[in-house]
Amino acid sequence: MNPSTINAATDTSLLTLLTGASLPVQLVMAVLLLISLTSWWYIFIKVFTLNDAEKEAVDFEHAFWSGGDLNKLYERVTGGRRRPHGMSSIFEAGFKEYARLKRQDGLEVSDIMEGSRRAMRATYNREMDELDAHLPFLASVGSVSPYIGLFGTVWGIMNAFRGLSNVAQATLAQVAPGIAEALIATAIGLFAAIPAVIAYNRFAASVDRLAVRYESFMEEFTNILQRKA
Repeated sequence: MNPSTINAATDTSLLTLLTGASLPVQLVMAVLLLISLTSWWYIFIKVFTLNDAEKEAVDFEHAFWSGGDLNKLYERVTGGRRRPHGMSSIFEAGFKEYARLKRQDGLEVSDIMEGSRRAMRATYNREMDELDAHLPFLASVGSVSPYIGLFGTVWGIMNAFRGLSNVAQATLAQVAPGIAEALIATAIGLFAAIPAVIAYNRFAASVDRLAVRYESFMEEFTNILQRKA
């Protein structure tokens, strides 16, 4: 192997291309790496959050439909060390408001049920806000990162060809490193975008399933409270 081949291999190594890139391209790469790390952090958070929410929904539905006393279930939900969340939180809000209004004189059944339904709906909205947290960020990463990487690529290619303006005869060996370092920005952009898009689609589907589950529970629980009233 002759020395020129060795130098070409060295000059086009990944580390050399990253460190030898122009400052704007390096800034684009740094931003994309930071975005990628942040999105992966949010992805891990959402995995544990949604798994916990689905497990909580299954456990609570099993306890709720086991036929036990609702007062005992309410005491068990509110007596734990952890704050109720998910379906347990919706149940707590609805049953607490129902019991409070039931003790008041002169209220119609429809007023009691409407108050309980409003309490459950407010808690449902808060729970959905928590489940939807970080999803807009993942969606933005999936849609914007390729364009940020493309900006770095375009800038790098422009810079590579501008450097050839003073060269009498341009060769592939002269232009290849500049183009290669520019294309790395696009690669990093795709590396940030693809996991974010996959995670967003999966998490959004999980949140939609939980939303349907919560809404079905609210309707069924409202019917049970109405029969009790």
